[in-house]
Amino acid sequence: MSLENAPDDVKLAVDLIMLLEEHALAPETVLSALDMVKRDFERKLQGDSPSPLPSP
Repeated sequence: MSLENAPDDVKLAVDLIMLLEEHALAPETVLSALDMVKRDFERKLQGDSPSPLPSP
């Protein structure tokens, strides 16, 4: 299947993988960040306002 005909979630996943790999981050760091992103979007699905991300 061509990526241009792929569903939006597959396209986004490929883009995210490429972005994360370009930054050569530790897998543990990536997984921790993805957990934060997932929680934020799950809150949005529930209609809650997302809490601000912690400062670096």
